[in-house]
Amino acid sequence: CPKTKVVAVVNPNMPRALGDNFIHVDNIDVIVEDDAPIPALPIAKIGDTEKAIGEKVASLIKDGDCLQLGIGGMPNAVGSLIAKSDLKDLGVHTEMYVDAFVDIAKAGKINGSKKAIDTGKQVFAFGAGTQKLYDYVNNNPECMSAPVSYTNDARTIAQIDNFISINNIVDVDLFGQMNAESAGIKQISGAGGQLDFVLGAYLSRGGKSFICCSSTFKKKDGTLESRIRPTLETGSVVTDARPCAHWFVTEYGKVNLKGLTAWQRAEALISVAHPDFREQLIKDAEKMRLWRRSNKR
Repeated sequence: CPKTKVVAVVNPNMPRALGDNFIHVDNIDVIVEDDAPIPALPIAKIGDTEKAIGEKVASLIKDGDCLQLGIGGMPNAVGSLIAKSDLKDLGVHTEMYVDAFVDIAKAGKINGSKKAIDTGKQVFAFGAGTQKLYDYVNNNPECMSAPVSYTNDARTIAQIDNFISINNIVDVDLFGQMNAESAGIKQISGAGGQLDFVLGAYLSRGGKSFICCSSTFKKKDGTLESRIRPTLETGSVVTDARPCAHWFVTEYGKVNLKGLTAWQRAEALISVAHPDFREQLIKDAEKMRLWRRSNKR
């Protein structure tokens, strides 16, 4: 096959992230010079729902834990709460470095002293956020940029004790299958590194993965619909398979799904659904033979 061409864009406005992600000039075929401003991503709005979910997740984080945050309001809500907490000695190992990490670090909560690997370093594959983030990462010896093949390898993540992974999803079914990528057959996102970190946290000693979402969403016509469904909508992508599910959190509570039977998992998920949808979900679970007489009513 023809040789792959490597094109590098050189922009003086790009922050210089330290680490082992450098490419020698001899391995570059074409260099393009550019001085366009680096795009800044707006910080997702944190509403009452995100705050309620963030508080539930933050309550299960301990001193010395190592954090991975996904994109969006939910992880940022957790990050803002951690920045205001009494937690200390936290670590960072993540795919995407977001503004919440800057806030936590500047609050003196991050030093990476408890990490078995890359001790003292905040490790990430790429950063995207506001100018505050770019200024913080630039030539910062506490930050380490690494290839995504390293940051997202579940075998790497599993070496870090007490690993905490926090991500969003679109919806979940009563079997515990998590969809973070599509609305039915309509693709709305990629898988990213979510499953990598869910698996890594699952394998980490003392690790926890948190999948978070609001209990409902509004359709275009204004009607309310549950994100917890009997089955995923036809064509929906399964991002996280049910055996991988650990903690699931909505504004109505948090449930540990690890090791549960199918009917126990359905009951746990229904318990954190919006109250207006719980009775119907129970009826759906009964039809699917996922509800027993011994289950709570």
